[in-house]
Amino acid sequence: MHNKSTVEEIRTRFDADVERFSNLETGQTATMDAALALEQIAQTAAAVTPHGKHLLDLGCGAGNYTLKQLQSLPNCDCTLVDLSQPMLMRAKERVTAATTGTVTTLQTDLRQLSLAPESVDIVLAAAVLHHLREESEWEAVFAALYAVLRPGGALWIFDLVEHSDPTVQKLQWERYGEYLTGFKSDAYREQVFAYIAKEDTPRPLLWQCALLERVGFSRVDILHKNGPFAAFGAIK
Repeated sequence: MHNKSTVEEIRTRFDADVERFSNLETGQTATMDAALALEQIAQTAAAVTPHGKHLLDLGCGAGNYTLKQLQSLPNCDCTLVDLSQPMLMRAKERVTAATTGTVTTLQTDLRQLSLAPESVDIVLAAAVLHHLREESEWEAVFAALYAVLRPGGALWIFDLVEHSDPTVQKLQWERYGEYLTGFKSDAYREQVFAYIAKEDTPRPLLWQCALLERVGFSRVDILHKNGPFAAFGAIK
């Protein structure tokens, strides 16, 4: 893990990639089933927390997940968190036009995020937690997200995941490679694989589910999984 990208390197890459993350119809196209996961999470969050008034979007990018959530839970207050200031500027512009609630932006590393306990109803975390490194960081962040949620609130995640068995990991990675080649080209596949190897440290889906229970969440559910990507959540 010591040769992984620094926070500053990750911020710099995303500063230059705002347009790719600004399409609500396609979502993050380097991931499998991005648009489906977006829809699944928005529908489920609205059903589980129908009276939710405050969304927290971690690694919000250009705001796609919050925008989709506002379609089913309109006029919520929104707190948008991202490393990249250009991403936050785009997200605030788009989200402000979609809600009468307050829109707050925080440019910070999620590991340094400090919010009032029991102050939000829904936490959205799409393609961001895989940047966590050591197990202690994962546990601290999951515990902090549990603390910031009101009782009955929920955390919803869509992310790259690892597989516990090497054979399964190899098979799922090959499927992902085929998806990337089919979507664009072999060169695109290698480009995506290179920045994942440099930037990301995903953990197995079931490991994360167990950790969510360990920090206090009462119910954990898996919404969707395809290849090395999964949509899942946990209710406080």
